[in-house]
Amino acid sequence: MPAFSLEPEQAAWCAELRALAAERLRPLAERGEPGRVNRPLVAELGRLGLLDRLFASGALGLCLMRESLAYVCTEAETALALQGLGAHPVHAYGTPEQRARWLPGVRAGSVVAAFALSEPGAGSDAAALSLRAEPQAPPATDHTRPAAASATGHAPAAAAPCTAAGAAGHAPPTCASAAAAPATGHTPATAARAAGHAPPPATAPPADAPPATEPPATAPSTTPPSAPALSAEADGPRRWRLTGEKCWISNAPEADFYTVFARTTAAGARGVTAFLVPADRPGLTGAGLDMLSPHPIGSLRFDAVPVTADDVLGETDRGFRVAMGTLNLFRPSVGAFAVGMAQAALDACLAHTAARDAFGGKLRDLQAVAHQVAEMAVRTEAARLLVYAAATAYDDGADGLARRAAMAKLLATETAQYVVDAAVQLHGARALLRGHLLEHLYREVRAPRVYEGASEVQRGIIAKELYAAREARP
Repeated sequence: MPAFSLEPEQAAWCAELRALAAERLRPLAERGEPGRVNRPLVAELGRLGLLDRLFASGALGLCLMRESLAYVCTEAETALALQGLGAHPVHAYGTPEQRARWLPGVRAGSVVAAFALSEPGAGSDAAALSLRAEPQAPPATDHTRPAAASATGHAPAAAAPCTAAGAAGHAPPTCASAAAAPATGHTPATAARAAGHAPPPATAPPADAPPATEPPATAPSTTPPSAPALSAEADGPRRWRLTGEKCWISNAPEADFYTVFARTTAAGARGVTAFLVPADRPGLTGAGLDMLSPHPIGSLRFDAVPVTADDVLGETDRGFRVAMGTLNLFRPSVGAFAVGMAQAALDACLAHTAARDAFGGKLRDLQAVAHQVAEMAVRTEAARLLVYAAATAYDDGADGLARRAAMAKLLATETAQYVVDAAVQLHGARALLRGHLLEHLYREVRAPRVYEGASEVQRGIIAKELYAAREARP
């Protein structure tokens, strides 16, 4: 398919999806609680068949879904994207057993996935991961099975909140303190179920497992924690213990499983392994973070969490390949999310400037306004075309995917920030009223310039690829 135009049936499908989003998804999103996983919304995405399409539509199809949903309902777009980001490593690198256990629930919207890469000290510099996977002697009993809950049905206390990442990290450079852990101290899975936001555990705990103790919960820390290195310590042949912290993790701490990246050997990209970690593993706790945008995000604490070779995604010490392969697919679609928001802001601006009376005419009659709107439209269309081109290149297996994906994400997210800001300026104070479309978009549009590789990182990738291509010429 040409990269620069959609087939009529594709355009018609996008229009149908926008209508479905307005009719069936936006009402569910409006009833959701900001900062929490909206499980009814995720389930509806499953019923509509959109989650299943995550694994069958290719990069361009993913971009069309994200752009169409973002235009109507950013909450639905984000819920869909987070399911894909968390579950794609299982789909692409998982064993048949892993895929059979987890992907049907992801597709149906009954299981929530999460992608756990960033750490307090490793945001954009993803190769600097310090979560450790450390080997130990095998225990007398099988600790890879979930420990039984205590008499109150809860597990150890939640993790302390993480600190801010660097200015070019995967999340905004500052954040509000994380919410305090529940007084009973929930794990990620049990906390969500206690609040009515999660389904029952995927597996029942063994009858002979010892009860978990319940230390009292503590208030969020206002000082930087020690940010322990997330490690994977070997626990006998093909067994490890994960120790450390993850931060800025979307859908944490309410997801049902996490794709976790931990250091198993030496420093650098080659020493990282990807693990599939169910939320009910003993020693895994988490806390939510109160962020600018309304989607769920939190931190995770790993206290000797047991994993085995059966939990490895891909190959041991080759987890960085899993992470980058996932990001190369999803970065252009982050651009599509941004394009959808930019188009929504542009259309709102067109409607407002055409109807608003000012200076004896309509706002649209003022040359400064007309030229501003034209600039917004040009940049939005340019970003859309670059996103489509990058996605098509991915589907075709073309060379230079990292460069193309970085260009698409960079241009589209920076463009969306410009367009939304310009739309707010042309609307005036009304755009800043709580509940106004542009007020919502203004909060939503900032984060994509940071997550999945900040704009500065994308520029670095582009430059590196350009110079590498030059040096490879005969």
